[in-house]
Amino acid sequence: MSNAESRDAAAGAAQPRASLSVFDAVAMIVGIVIGAGIFRAPSIVAGNVSGETMLFLLWLGGGLISLVGALCYAELASAYPSAGGEYFFLTRAFGGWVGFLFAWARMSVVQTGAIAAVAFVFGDYASQLYSFGEHSSAVWAAIAVALCTALNVAGTAPGKWLQNALTVTLVLAYAAIIVTAVLYSPPVAPAAFTPPSDPGIGLAMIFILLTYGGWNEGAYLSAELRGGRRDIVRALVLAIALVTLLYLLMNYAYYHVLGLKGMAESKVIAADMMKLTLGSAGAAVLAAIIVLETLTTLNGSLFTGARTNYAVGRDFALFHFLGRWGVRSNAPVAGLLWQGAIALALVGLASLTPDGFQTMVAYTAPAFWLFFLLTGGSLFVLRRRVPLAADPFRVPLYPLTPILFCAMCAYMLYSSASYAMSLDPGSVGAKIGIGMLLAGIPLLFFARPTSIALMAQRRGQQRDGATRP
Repeated sequence: MSNAESRDAAAGAAQPRASLSVFDAVAMIVGIVIGAGIFRAPSIVAGNVSGETMLFLLWLGGGLISLVGALCYAELASAYPSAGGEYFFLTRAFGGWVGFLFAWARMSVVQTGAIAAVAFVFGDYASQLYSFGEHSSAVWAAIAVALCTALNVAGTAPGKWLQNALTVTLVLAYAAIIVTAVLYSPPVAPAAFTPPSDPGIGLAMIFILLTYGGWNEGAYLSAELRGGRRDIVRALVLAIALVTLLYLLMNYAYYHVLGLKGMAESKVIAADMMKLTLGSAGAAVLAAIIVLETLTTLNGSLFTGARTNYAVGRDFALFHFLGRWGVRSNAPVAGLLWQGAIALALVGLASLTPDGFQTMVAYTAPAFWLFFLLTGGSLFVLRRRVPLAADPFRVPLYPLTPILFCAMCAYMLYSSASYAMSLDPGSVGAKIGIGMLLAGIPLLFFARPTSIALMAQRRGQQRDGATRP
């Protein structure tokens, strides 16, 4: 056997190694969740509430709903730890065809579209520091995707070290913003606030839950945690608790400086707060923080997203070239390169539309909430089967907890699809995203399960034949 053949065989046989701590996982999840939404959504939420009490209760409610979903995911991830995350849960619960469609949607729509959307936000603010001209945002977006992909291809260790450093810096930056706004800016003078006649709680929750989105990426880390399967529970709970605290404090800072009326009327709420707090220097500080924030989300999304590509490559011959785990890098190199290429193509496509960020949000939203709903449903199926792991975490108040989670997902699927289709430029992205999702159906005829997948399926059927006592 030649050296090249030996390397290929080793890559094909390699498996993810347990190299992540709880801190690494928390940094990954927090870095993904904290996005530009907290600099946009609060003004929309403030315009749809009857008062400050409802404002803070809704943001707290968003954290509690996310925690409910995280507990459901924690049970799935601790019972069925896999680098494939949701792909593995859906395949085991509903069969290979559902898992394949999810993997196809994630590689072509959900994850790559989210990566492109975040990259455009990075490009928008990086262009304020240095502009490449008319398509500067797209150029910066492409540079960010390419560099973060290259770093993660170099190995899991460099990828997690960058994420840890970025997340710690980001949390400290948030703390600095909050402390500066609260301590060095006098409270806003009371202003008459006329609440809407019909508070739009539903619309407010759409943007709140979108701002909390991304915690589900923790499921893709379950096979690489050093401290055992229960560490995924600790990581998810700690991450959501930290994000909820930061979001509540950020909203308090907005309220302290601008008041509820000022929050509702502001189009650039964070910029307005920073201007009142730090003057003209506030805009530059904010731009730098948002660049850091989007880079953190981008790197974390690239890190976890490629894990699905690796898992589907192991199971289906059509994507066999993705099912190789780097021996030296301890990373899904082929999956990262494939993901990066698709994300760059989406950046190029979105650059042709009036608002690349809005187009990519509409492109991803319907498929994202559809499979989120199916993943919640998989818990009911898998609860009756023997788990792969011994003594897994069990979600409390079952079946009320997953029912609540599924109801939230169904509502968000309907609301996000309706919202996306109502946007003139965004509806184009939504239609293309739905078309890409449907394109996975004919691919099923060409996707043949590999021998490894068939053997695993038979083993799973034998184990799943016994129900839990």
